[in-house]
Amino acid sequence: RDLSDADLSGRDLSGRDLSGRDLSDADLSDSNLSGANLRGAILIDANLSDANLIDANLSDANLSGANLRGANLIDANLSDSNLSGANLRDAILRDAYMRDANLSGAILIDANLRDANLSDANLRDAILRDAYMRDAYLRGADLIGTDMSGTDMSGAYMRGAKIRLGNCSFVLKIIEPME
Repeated sequence: RDLSDADLSGRDLSGRDLSGRDLSDADLSDSNLSGANLRGAILIDANLSDANLIDANLSDANLSGANLRGANLIDANLSDSNLSGANLRDAILRDAYMRDANLSGAILIDANLRDANLSDANLRDAILRDAYMRDAYLRGADLIGTDMSGTDMSGAYMRGAKIRLGNCSFVLKIIEPME
């Protein structure tokens, strides 16, 4: 069923199966989507500000241009998702699985990405200013053109990551795993 432009703000949609649904331009602000299955969902320009997406499956979802400001995405699966141009300012992405996610041009100012898995993710031209990325896993990630000023990267694993140092300053302590 087409749910584009739907007003679902403040609703309890926890555990629901919304896989493959078209939720483009939908208002899901302040909604509870914890444990929801949104695999392959179309959420282009959707409003998910302050939504609870703890443990939600958003793999293969299209969230380009979506507003996820202040959203709680702890333990969420965002693998292979498209978050290009999305607003994730103040979002909580602790322990989120974001392998192969497209975050090009995304805004992640003050976001918490502690222990997030961003292996092979595209973060090209993203804004990660003052983000908290302690112990994040960024193996093979594309960080070219990314603004990481003020970002805490202590303990981040970055082997094979593509980085071009320019106008950025961040705390970086690369830890290699024990063999």
